[in-house]
Amino acid sequence: MTADQSDNNPYTRGLAEFISGLRYEVIPAEVVARVKLLILDGFGCGIFGALPEHSRILVKTLAAFDQSTTCGVWGTRQRLSAPHAALANGSMVQAFELDDGHSLGSVHISCGALPAIMAVAESRPGLSGITGKSFITAAVAACETAPRVGMCMGEGFSRQGWHSGALSVFSGVAAAAVALQLSPGKTLHALGIAGTQAAGLMAAQYGSMVKRMHAGRGAQSGVYAAFLAEADYTGIVTLFESEYGGFCTTYSGTSAGSGERFNRDALTQGLGQDFETLRTSLKFYASAASTHTALDALSQIRSRRPFDADAVEKITVHACHGVVTHVGWKYEPRGLTSAQMNLPFCMATLLLEGDVFIEQFNAAAVNDPRRMALAGKVDVIEEPAITAKGRASRYEVLVQVRLKDGTQLQETAYAARGSAKQFATEAEVVAKFEKLASRVLPLAQVAELRDAVLNLEKQPALSRLAQLLILH
Repeated sequence: MTADQSDNNPYTRGLAEFISGLRYEVIPAEVVARVKLLILDGFGCGIFGALPEHSRILVKTLAAFDQSTTCGVWGTRQRLSAPHAALANGSMVQAFELDDGHSLGSVHISCGALPAIMAVAESRPGLSGITGKSFITAAVAACETAPRVGMCMGEGFSRQGWHSGALSVFSGVAAAAVALQLSPGKTLHALGIAGTQAAGLMAAQYGSMVKRMHAGRGAQSGVYAAFLAEADYTGIVTLFESEYGGFCTTYSGTSAGSGERFNRDALTQGLGQDFETLRTSLKFYASAASTHTALDALSQIRSRRPFDADAVEKITVHACHGVVTHVGWKYEPRGLTSAQMNLPFCMATLLLEGDVFIEQFNAAAVNDPRRMALAGKVDVIEEPAITAKGRASRYEVLVQVRLKDGTQLQETAYAARGSAKQFATEAEVVAKFEKLASRVLPLAQVAELRDAVLNLEKQPALSRLAQLLILH
């Protein structure tokens, strides 16, 4: 009996069989429609993501020792090898805190999936079957795989200090495996190769550029895993089942007296029937997802009773333990990442600037004395009742504002604009995409790329799509 025929890996094998067996024809129409919007949003984020300094440093460094011209780096004229292009493009999708996310799975998906698909398509231009429908199928496979791994791992994953980027390998490998049309057996090995490469530390959120690269490494690792598995390289076939050194036991582990902190059943429960693609959210603030409900609540308060920043005496945000830990720390100006990951700073930005989007974050903003002073008036404290509700309510907040004239205002928000519970309209997604992509590409090219993605199922090949993603 070979490793991939054994019965001791039902979860890893179950995921592999789903990924390998997924076909465009069985994907519900509403899932196809939704994933096209997710793809469009991801491309917009990646193209705009070519602009920040950390992206330019990464691409320049990779180009210094990579002379390949196989794959395009989005929003640039640079071309790199497939793995390096996946690394660069994935990092750029995550470059400005604007990309999608799955709240229960605590994972960003497009940053791992889209660069991996394009890396396969551009490195194998003659590979039959890589059509627009194949792209959609690969993206759905990623949207179904990575969140389930995140849901399996539970809150212990992030509490131990692992960043969501460590889960991006699963969107990358699922997408690449579908694009390469790997068999169930080879997809099983691809998962095992990808899983052992997973990494990313939460400490990166306090001011380093490397946080962006977590996502790029997920895309790159997925590409490596799929190509290696195709060539009969073997991986850990009991990736999720192994008690010693397996993904679940290593990354979430156990806690004394409480047993396992992960749930393997979440890996395969509802596969092919209950689509996590429809629970994936989009961002309309350029900040950590954990800041968004509080920002929405503050906007609601000001819409009912307008006031300016100078009128504020104190703002208190009541949130779950995870939000407090993730974004509620005392702000220190350590770079753009720290600004976008800090709730007090983002609340101050909204009060002073009226929005928290691309125009609000630049090198000067990080040390803005007005924002820093106002951020000092914002407290983020744990509300045990919200924590007790679990991950499904992780973004619920109660925002209380006390003005200098004694006025007390408050608002509770349960889900942010763009979240799965309040998903954006097609017009809103298109507007965001156009705003981002037009900062880099000519308007005519932006329009053609938009139409190509919205009609992706009609594309006979991805060659034109690849051309639309780069500068000429």
